[in-house]
Order: sequence, then structure tokens, then C-alpha cells
Amino acid sequence: MLRLVAAAALTGVADPPPAHRDWPSWLRWTRLLGVGRLPYGAVVVTIDLVIALTIFGGTYNQLFTEAHARNPGWLLLIAAAALAIPVALRDRHPVAAWRMAVAAMAVTAPWHWVDVPYVPGGAIATLLCLYSLAVRSPRAVTLGAGLICAMGAWAVDSATAIGVMVLVSVPLLVGAFVRERRAARRELAEQERRHKETEAVLKERQRIARELHDVVAHHMSMIAIQAEAAPYAEPGMPERTRSDLAQIRATALEALTEMRRVLGVLRTENGAETAPQPGLDRLEELVAGARGAGLDVTVETTGDPGPLPPGYGLTAYRIVQEALSNAMRHAPGSRVDVTVHYGHDALRLGVANGPPPRQAPPPSPGGGHGLIGMRERAAMLDGELTTGPTPEGGFAVTAVLPWKTA
Repeated sequence: MLRLVAAAALTGVADPPPAHRDWPSWLRWTRLLGVGRLPYGAVVVTIDLVIALTIFGGTYNQLFTEAHARNPGWLLLIAAAALAIPVALRDRHPVAAWRMAVAAMAVTAPWHWVDVPYVPGGAIATLLCLYSLAVRSPRAVTLGAGLICAMGAWAVDSATAIGVMVLVSVPLLVGAFVRERRAARRELAEQERRHKETEAVLKERQRIARELHDVVAHHMSMIAIQAEAAPYAEPGMPERTRSDLAQIRATALEALTEMRRVLGVLRTENGAETAPQPGLDRLEELVAGARGAGLDVTVETTGDPGPLPPGYGLTAYRIVQEALSNAMRHAPGSRVDVTVHYGHDALRLGVANGPPPRQAPPPSPGGGHGLIGMRERAAMLDGELTTGPTPEGGFAVTAVLPWKTA
């Protein structure tokens, strides 16, 4: 209870007023009168000012009539203003307005200026501030405000305390209900927004999947079929050419397998990778494919190849794969040195190729996105990737993928 009382009296704060407020549905008929076309927030503040002025005038008139003989007029004027001002502040500062109203009631009640325990204008102002507090404040502040009002009612007049507690509970319960209803509506709107965004992303991914299937996968299938059929069309084909065609077919089929996996991921709603992902345990298989394509690849692995954190094996595999593909594309037939170092704080990769042999075929044109993709993969793990030419005329790719140590 002390925590609730402290939250209401000292530490609690209310939510800021919304930047934009729409007219409630049950008040939209006011558009026919022209009032509903005005900003709702400005109308609320204006109504509060009118209520505050009404309370001020009515309270001062009552105090002047019943207590002027015993008190100076300026004191009655200050008391009336103190009881009315909280209403004007309750929209911008509901908790502070309620505290001011309670303080004003606590000061004026012992003076018995009127025939009832509470000044009616101050009671109305306090109830209005309680509603605003309940609508815009956390539950702890609302409960604390109710406890303080209940204790104050018993302290001022125990005979009417139960009735005051019932009266105080009405704006608190109504305000809490309005707050919960608004929170539920905001959550529902947020869920609908997320659903629409997810649906839009899924439709776009499905569109990309269809494009990949209809264009890329089709062409890869044609490459595999033509590479398989070529030896039968030319019975006298050299054995080296047959081997190269077989390697082309195997590479095309592997690419189709990868493509089907990617298409499956794109077509799922959450994009979860359900198929087993390649890692550095398949590095030799990757290198064998590069050798079959004509590269002279050497691999050097150092350190303790223990279990890698999630995502590191796949990222390292893709970086090496793309670097070898770049070497095949831009320096066919060259020597490539692949280094993998399992350090205590990071996984370090290096792929460096030399210049292509003079008799090598011309480099193949590339799309220009491979280096960007490698950098993005490294950045996802807070790593770094550097690329650049070597003094011998080749090209080197170096990646550092750090991990947190215990």
C-alpha cells in the first residue's frame, strides 16, 4: 500500500497526451453542427476551461455567501481559484492536477466554510481529475489515488466516508475501463498493421520465388540437360571435354538443389530455414568443385575446429563459396589459397588467388553483387571483410567473424 500511495502522491507520472486525437464515434454527429470539424484536443481543453471558470465562479459565490463574514474576500478568492484550476490542467497534467485538487480540498475542508464537509465545486473538480488520472496513468497510480482519497474521506468526515469512497470509485473504474479499452484497440491496430506488413512481405517473397523458378531454375535445368546430352551428340569428344561437361552438369544440379531450398524458404511465412544448412564441414566438397572447374586450390586449416556458434558455419561457407566463384569467373585456371583459422575470439578466413595463366580463357562477366553480399553476411555477425588486389596481380578476400568469449 505504501508503494501505491507513494506512486500516486510523489513518483507517479501519466502518459503524455496523444499528438493527434480523433473525435469519438458517439460524438461524430457534432460535425453537422460544425463543432466536430474542429481539433478534438482543442475542444477538450476549451471545455475544461469553461468548466474551471464555472467552478471558480460558483465556488467563490458560495464561499462569499456563507463564509464572507468570518474570512476576508481575497482568501475566498484564492480558495476558489485553487479548487478550480486543477480542472484546467487535467488534460495536460492529470496526476499533477489531481494532487493540486486533493491538496486544495485538504486545506479548505477543516475551515468549514460551507455547511457540508466538502466544498461542492472542489469535489466536482477532484472527481474530474480522478477520471483523467485513471485514463492516462498506470494501474499503481490509479490505485494509489483511490487509497489516498479513501483515507482523506475518513479523516475529514467518517460519517460520509463510505459514500465518498463509492463516489470516488466511479470515475476511477470508468477511467480504468477506458484506458484498458484504448490499450486493447491500440494493440489490435498494431496487430493488424503487422499482419498487413507480413502479408505484403510474403506476397513479395512469393513473387520473387516465382521469378526465380520461372527464369533462373529453368535456365539451370537447360544447362544440366545440355551438358548431359552433349557427349551423346559428339561420340568422338575428348575425355577431358567429357569430364568438364560432367562437372558442369554436377554444378548445375547442385545449384538447382540450392535454388529449391531458397525457393522453399521464400515461400514459407516466417522464412525459417528448415533444410540443413552447409557449413565448413563441407569445405572439402566445395573445394573439390572448384578444382573440377579448373582452379588449383590449396586449403590450410589451423586452430581447434570445435562447435561454431549458430550462423557462423553458414556465413563462412558462403563467403568462401563466393570468393571461389569470383576466382573462377575473373581468374580461371589460377592458383587459390584458402585459409581457415579457428581462433579463441574469432573465425578468420582468407581466400587469395593469383593471376590467371596466359592460356586461360577470358574472364566471365559478373553481376557485381558478390562482394556486397559477403560484406553483408560478415556484418550480420559484427565481423569485418576486406578485399583488394595482391602484389602478384591476383585478388584476396579476408574475413574476421568475432564471437564473444566466456
